[in-house]
Amino acid sequence: MVLFWGVIILLVVVLVKVLSGLGNDRGGGGDAEDDPLKILEQRFARGEIDEEEFERRRRRLRGG
Repeated sequence: MVLFWGVIILLVVVLVKVLSGLGNDRGGGGDAEDDPLKILEQRFARGEIDEEEFERRRRRLRGG
């Protein structure tokens, strides 16, 4: 009986991991241009770069 429930729980965990992984698949269909800007914003939010560096890099990413 314990083995039966263990297998059921394992199947549920594997199913959840597989289904959650499908939403994270990049596949080249998204806005690839937004990714560097999001990374830059995250670095600024974490305090890795200051405001001047953030603005300079943001202008460069936007092409201006």
